[in-house]
Amino acid sequence: MGKIKVKTPLVELDGDEMTRIIWKEIKDRFIHPYLDITLEYYDLGVEYRDKTDDQVTVDSANAIKKHGVGVKCATITPNADRVKEYNLKQEWKSPNGTIRAILDGTVFRKPIIIKNIPAAVNSWKKPIAIGRHAYGDIYRDVEILVDGPGKVELVYTDASGKEKQRLLVNDFKGSGVALAMHNLDESIKSFAKACFTYALSEKISIWFATKDTISKKYHARFRDIFDNMAKEQEAAMKAAGITYSYYLIDDAVAQIMKNEGGQLWAMMNYDGDVMSDMVASGFGSLGLMTSVLVSPDGKYEYEAAHGTVTRHYRKYQKGETTSTNSVASIFAWTGALAKRGELDGTPELVNFALKLEEAIIETIEGGEMTKDLLSLSTAATKKELDTFQFMEAVQKRLDSKLK
Repeated sequence: MGKIKVKTPLVELDGDEMTRIIWKEIKDRFIHPYLDITLEYYDLGVEYRDKTDDQVTVDSANAIKKHGVGVKCATITPNADRVKEYNLKQEWKSPNGTIRAILDGTVFRKPIIIKNIPAAVNSWKKPIAIGRHAYGDIYRDVEILVDGPGKVELVYTDASGKEKQRLLVNDFKGSGVALAMHNLDESIKSFAKACFTYALSEKISIWFATKDTISKKYHARFRDIFDNMAKEQEAAMKAAGITYSYYLIDDAVAQIMKNEGGQLWAMMNYDGDVMSDMVASGFGSLGLMTSVLVSPDGKYEYEAAHGTVTRHYRKYQKGETTSTNSVASIFAWTGALAKRGELDGTPELVNFALKLEEAIIETIEGGEMTKDLLSLSTAATKKELDTFQFMEAVQKRLDSKLK
């Protein structure tokens, strides 16, 4: 068969360490041999980010805004040790955070379902996507230690300097602790819009959960904005055959444990932080977790949910064999290609992406997998493959599907 023509450039964001090695192998095996594609390339490896004073990250985000779809390799967010290791100018910010801020996006994570990698929760049969509002709450709180008797108050002074409200937080009789949190209507609205955009795109229903019975202003504000957005999207949801439901967060946790899955679970910052790890662990492995950043106006950036796999990279540098799971990285490419095909009206590209995903799943269900999945798999016979053998096995299945 001839190469499939990809009409619009795909923005490619390269990364670091073992995932960078895998990234090149993915392109060599699954992209260039099958697709006539223009990749608008940005090197987000930590050394090039340092060389450009992180301008390359900003440029890559603006390219996604222009072209609509990007695919990103895992990257290093350097700490003091990494600054020394790579001789960097400073501890650069997370590229994901920078891109998310420029796109005003929300990150959605969803597990990859494989029959012989069963979920730890027996009732889970379909992927549960997690949408986390990544702004405010305790992640931008202000905290104080109270060292003795006294009052802590919450004061609002408007832009003209006039005091509008003063509320007693607590009249301390002894030492204690206090904090203040905030959020922004525009940020919550962007989060809600991104959630409905993602749910409509995936044709999955939305659960939204807070604790508005206790937090009658802060949490209730989130619920009001989501409820209003649901009313605005009512016709679109009906056409897509999906629904919107509100739950108290404790009820949602109880319900999710006996639900079959198949929905988007949207949550506030802290709840999403905790529950995304619970869902990832419950479905088996971060190596089987996809991630997509969605902006309110429908721009998409796909990546794996895991990091750069430093431990395996150290082995690779020494010339040792590694058995690194490439599934989520390949699914980042298939997600981006399928979305590119959907937006461009090229069903043959969407079909190619789906066939590549099927080839991956069938390879693992056939008993061939990387080391991290061996202990999780219930396959009758299992064979451990190294990093490159696994991708070779997937390519063989893909070729048979495309004949």
